[in-house]
Amino acid sequence: MLTILGFTMIATFLVLIMLKKMSPIAALVLIPALFCVFVGKGADLGDYVIDGVTDLAPTAAMLMFAIVYFGVMIDVGLFDPIVRGILRFCKADPLRIVVGTAVLAAIVSLDGDGSTTFMITVSAMYPLYKRLKMSLVVMTGVAAMANGVMNTLPWGGPTARAATALKVDASDIFVPMIPALAVGLLGVLALAYVLGRRERKRLGVLTLDEVLEPQETETVLVAAGGGDAGRPVRTGGAGSGTDADTDPSGEDDAFKGLDPERATLRPRLYWFNALLTVTLLTAMIMEWLPIPVLFLLGAALALTVNFPHMPDQKARLGAHAENVLNVSGMVFAAAVFTGVLQGTGMVDHMAGWLVDNIPDGMGPHMAFVTGVLSIPLTYFMSNDGFYFGILPVLAEAGHAHGVSSLEIARASIVGQPLHMSSPLVPAVYVLVGMAKVEFGDHTRFVVKWAALISLVVLGAGILFGII
Repeated sequence: MLTILGFTMIATFLVLIMLKKMSPIAALVLIPALFCVFVGKGADLGDYVIDGVTDLAPTAAMLMFAIVYFGVMIDVGLFDPIVRGILRFCKADPLRIVVGTAVLAAIVSLDGDGSTTFMITVSAMYPLYKRLKMSLVVMTGVAAMANGVMNTLPWGGPTARAATALKVDASDIFVPMIPALAVGLLGVLALAYVLGRRERKRLGVLTLDEVLEPQETETVLVAAGGGDAGRPVRTGGAGSGTDADTDPSGEDDAFKGLDPERATLRPRLYWFNALLTVTLLTAMIMEWLPIPVLFLLGAALALTVNFPHMPDQKARLGAHAENVLNVSGMVFAAAVFTGVLQGTGMVDHMAGWLVDNIPDGMGPHMAFVTGVLSIPLTYFMSNDGFYFGILPVLAEAGHAHGVSSLEIARASIVGQPLHMSSPLVPAVYVLVGMAKVEFGDHTRFVVKWAALISLVVLGAGILFGII
């Protein structure tokens, strides 16, 4: 019964948000609360929620102060050179822009933190997508998939969890998987190329004159491709046609981030801010302090040094308050969902049902089975739930048929490209929130492509004899 209710609860949540019948926050809170009553554990709902909030509170704190920190770094101009370099490379070509999004997300993902990756990627690319009226879900989808592949780094989380759960060395899991993960990353770039060509066909190839000079009131766009070479010069706009995934308003407010005259710039403090950011990311990788503490200290120091006057500090906090509230609110709402799933025992029953229904003949192929199961399971539950609750059971089943723990562990990380778009991953709310994309739109777009990338990684692992 708990198994059926668990799957039904997840399906209900996904259907309602994808059809936009409920907001993600409302669905994350009300649906599990209702199913908790169905299970007959309504009296324990408070305990489940408090347990869930307790588990996710450090994550919420990290996101709050990370948004403030990187928001301040964007305000003071730390990432302006990156944005300008990408704009020069992309040259307003939708194909280059989408591929550039994947490359940037993959590079920034080296720090091992999804929230950081999404903040920097969206900050750099959103103005260009907005100006050219490109599909914003293409940006969020490509960034999430690139980050998902890179999330398998030993310091990214899943690999360390798999190593801990199965008592093996993280490097023994990750290093042999590098060829398969490289194929997965190439798959993301190939998909970005295809999606970019689709956007180019819809919009045409454009040249954006003076794109780095937002103070000019009119920007000339000249069509130079897409089978429409005779299109007249357009002034003060970009792109052509409409798309359900783009913002029809045509506002260019986000381009203010490139304004070389904005009052928040601190050019004299550029190298201080760069050193502070590098130090912060290094401290994260080396685990000198817990990540929430690092971002709390970093945000406080960045505000104090760059904006020593109290009114300026309050203005910066106010400017980023909306993002902070949206993301932290979503995290605490997700705590209700995870708390009920775990507290009522739904997760355990769902995992047991899946393992019990694996045919005996698949025993010698448990690594393959683990890889396939990791794709949906890491989407429907947290990494902690999968790696510490289900993976040991799968490993035991594999041992009975001579499959090593290392093969099981390697197979368990192939689902990460899809996992990074799970409604239970706090970082995805940073991505869709900053990109001003509806979570349901992002989900509808990304699930099929992310699942395909996960299968590509799994297939490469099998082909190379890694899994």
